[in-house]
Amino acid sequence: MPRSRQQLLPGNPYPFGATWDGRGVNFALFSAHAEKVELCLFESNGTRERERIELPECTDQVWHGYVPGAHPGTLYGYRVYGPYDPKRGHRFNHHKLLIDPYARLLTGKLRWSNSHFGYRVGSPREDLSFDRRDNARGMWKCAVVDSAFSWDGDRLPRHRWDETVIYEAHLRGFTMRHPEVEKRFRGTDAGLASPAAIAHLKSLGITAVELLPVQAFLNNRYLIEKGLCNYWGYNTSAFFAPEPRYLARRKLFNFKTMVARLHDAGIEVILDVVYNHTAEGNHLGPTLSFRGIDNASYYRLQPDDLRYYTDDTGTGNTFNLGHPRVLQMVMDSLRYWAGEMHVDGFRFDLATALGRGPEGFDPHCSFLDALRQDPLLATRKLIAEPWDLGPGGYQLGHYGHGWSEWNDRYRDTVRRFWRGDEGILPELATRIMGSADLFDHDGRRPRSSVNFVTAHDGFTLADLVSYEHKHNEANGEDNRDGSDHNLSTNHGVEGASDDPAVLAVRRRQRRNLLATLLFSQGTPMLLAGDEFARSQGGNNNAYCQDNEISWLDWEAVDAGPGSDVEFVRRLLHLRRRHAILRWPHYLHGQAQCEKGIKDAGWFAPDGTEMDPEDWENPDARAVGLILNGNAGGAQVDPAQAHEEILLMLLNAGGEAVPFQLPGLAVGGAWVCILDTAAQMPGEEREHPLDQKFELDQRALALFRLAVKE
Repeated sequence: MPRSRQQLLPGNPYPFGATWDGRGVNFALFSAHAEKVELCLFESNGTRERERIELPECTDQVWHGYVPGAHPGTLYGYRVYGPYDPKRGHRFNHHKLLIDPYARLLTGKLRWSNSHFGYRVGSPREDLSFDRRDNARGMWKCAVVDSAFSWDGDRLPRHRWDETVIYEAHLRGFTMRHPEVEKRFRGTDAGLASPAAIAHLKSLGITAVELLPVQAFLNNRYLIEKGLCNYWGYNTSAFFAPEPRYLARRKLFNFKTMVARLHDAGIEVILDVVYNHTAEGNHLGPTLSFRGIDNASYYRLQPDDLRYYTDDTGTGNTFNLGHPRVLQMVMDSLRYWAGEMHVDGFRFDLATALGRGPEGFDPHCSFLDALRQDPLLATRKLIAEPWDLGPGGYQLGHYGHGWSEWNDRYRDTVRRFWRGDEGILPELATRIMGSADLFDHDGRRPRSSVNFVTAHDGFTLADLVSYEHKHNEANGEDNRDGSDHNLSTNHGVEGASDDPAVLAVRRRQRRNLLATLLFSQGTPMLLAGDEFARSQGGNNNAYCQDNEISWLDWEAVDAGPGSDVEFVRRLLHLRRRHAILRWPHYLHGQAQCEKGIKDAGWFAPDGTEMDPEDWENPDARAVGLILNGNAGGAQVDPAQAHEEILLMLLNAGGEAVPFQLPGLAVGGAWVCILDTAAQMPGEEREHPLDQKFELDQRALALFRLAVKE
């Protein structure tokens, strides 16, 4: 390989990555233990390495150099020299072309072969052996980019948390089967930015799209060999670069255009980000970037044997955010997506792994504290998946100010209640009211709880009420993968059915689950497709299914009157219309209005306030809740004040329950504004106070108080 024929300038150690200034490109790469770093430049098609340039300077462990005349579109990678000594934590191998951790764009494809491993695959010495094959021809190439983009007055929607409704979606799967999206744009950022896609999101009334990982990720070799792929993307290879397959025309500006168009529609963009581990896996994984640049710095290694990785993530490795340069890279990546790409927030996969210190999880670790004080990131929505697989990894409720957290206890409780499990009422009440037992401390608010019934991982809503067992045979693991704890029921038939009675109860249960979710205190999250009963055929772990199993089937969508889509729109309209359904403070049933009505009160079907015996009755399946937005000096529009007194009835039992409607000192009548048992759940019906209302089996009803003048 020819060495450089030009005079390389020293350049600067900052900023990291490849930075074009109009005349050339500055390259900067951190490695604390490297002995030499070579910059490799490639022909425009990425197949031939045309030049290797040794970076001339190393300042504070940052290797850097400036290449005059280099420009956007220049393809490059690195070769890093140093000791190959796994027992001491070092895995340098200059025969391997490496991705720049700060690369903004990847080109080409990774074609799997044994040359991507730093050791001789199959050797008796395993990773203690050394592989001298060059992997460059089958490796991604990094591309220098021009970051110029006219945002043309783009403004972040900045929805308040009490207004926020999150819609979790897969960028590719959302439009792959959409007939109104151009074929060439389906499955890309341009597809999600299409008028048809945005119109659906806006018509629902959601305020934020939470995208499964869009940072460039690796397709696992074992999946490709089985004809599958890593569809979900929780296997990040480059933390600044979008996944190439998601970029229309492979152009970076299309991602920015997507964000801008969603913002124009008032929709925020939240990214699911995976900084807890990388795609390089355990000690037998490939050498693609961090491992070959500085393994001992980027990863947490076993202190008693540096050959092996600490694995708190279940993926083979754990990123070392305790190292200042690794922490800097993660923070720079987040600032890039927030500042340069204009995204509105982040959901942190296995966030507990990011907050671990020497003694375990620390809510005041360097990373979490850095996020809180960062002037850009602290203004974005920050959501934690509050667990990992390490010791003491379950940390729900333990993140501090500024954080919201995925609440799996909400998911499990609501599923169990509507399945008809016994003894659920006490916890159901706690979850509906924002899970104060978990979050009401240190001034935290109900927004801290991200409530969900379904998510990408697990059954869809339709499958939750159609299957009692997972059906993951298509994943090629003999149905061993995926959770067995689904808290689901099939209502008499496993899977698809044409029995009208079975279909009717399934439909009502979907509506019950959705209504409970969207009428609960906290931040609701919907799974894409649940609004029109999308099924994955009982697959509860479709991480490897880039096909019709996972893609949304738009041809089957019914959005007309009486449809599930219209029902979800109605739910979200009610949530927006009645502020007491999304109160920014906790309601504890202690504050009262001038008429003596509590801010929140639970009562039994006979109309009396719930007492300990009622709560402890394992056979109880029905309960009522009054929410009073006028209590405790609440600020509401005086013209709508009495409309902010709502009544919700829930019955998960198999028989209808006659509820004694509460009689209140303000007088008036109860107007039923939603009944999941009704043929048209949006029809409003008036019911006098102090009369009985028969709530059908497995049903939820919502009333507003209408005061007679």
